[in-house]
Amino acid sequence: MSVKDLFQLDGKIALITGGSRGLGLQMAEALGEMGCRVAITARKANELDEAKAHLQSRGIEVRTIINDLQRFEGIPALVDEVMSAHGHIDILINNAGATWGAPAEDYPDEAWHKVMNLNVNAPFFLAREVGKRSMIPRRAGKIINVASVAGLKGSPPGMNAIAYNTSKAAAINFTRALAAEWGKYNINVNAICPGFFPSKMSAGLLDKLEDTIVASTPLGRLGRDEDLKGPVVFLASEASRHITGQYLAVDGGSIIV
Repeated sequence: MSVKDLFQLDGKIALITGGSRGLGLQMAEALGEMGCRVAITARKANELDEAKAHLQSRGIEVRTIINDLQRFEGIPALVDEVMSAHGHIDILINNAGATWGAPAEDYPDEAWHKVMNLNVNAPFFLAREVGKRSMIPRRAGKIINVASVAGLKGSPPGMNAIAYNTSKAAAINFTRALAAEWGKYNINVNAICPGFFPSKMSAGLLDKLEDTIVASTPLGRLGRDEDLKGPVVFLASEASRHITGQYLAVDGGSIIV
């Protein structure tokens, strides 16, 4: 198999949560450009419509599904819709996430549960459903969990996000544990750990801390619109077929200093 063939994804079916904007849309675009048929899910119909138009303008076949992953009872129906349309799921990108800023001593119960439900519980329940119904029976699959460099360290001064950091550390070890269990089914499970990218989620924080963050990053910049495309294609393709249980930091080097 040639190197080009290792990276091709022609005809593969990818489900991307939180795929209507930001990093999720960037990854959906990357997989679609490499030949995937993509299904993206999010809560807001108008954002899904915009994402669909954007992807279709690039010649990407896309299905949109309105779904709130914090309502766990809706996860089987989400998988039903993709399976009914395509028959199976080759690639699952657990990207949807939430954050909430507050000092640890004043952190609201509801905020803790919201972050944990979307960042930890939902990815497990969705991976379990996709694994049981598609990947395990077919003895093939790629699961990519979008964690964060926040899961590898504490919060910098001015950023009070204890639930987010805790949840992303859990996502990294969830990746390792699931990879260890499902390797026997030829399912690769890996994580991407983005650093700071401009997004709706990070906007308020970057307004205050962007200069400090950039100054402490070896490459001297934030993540850009195409910086996750290469990593996600690599982990979704046969190029990474002998890699599982790993995390890849895409952060300009911020965790090494």
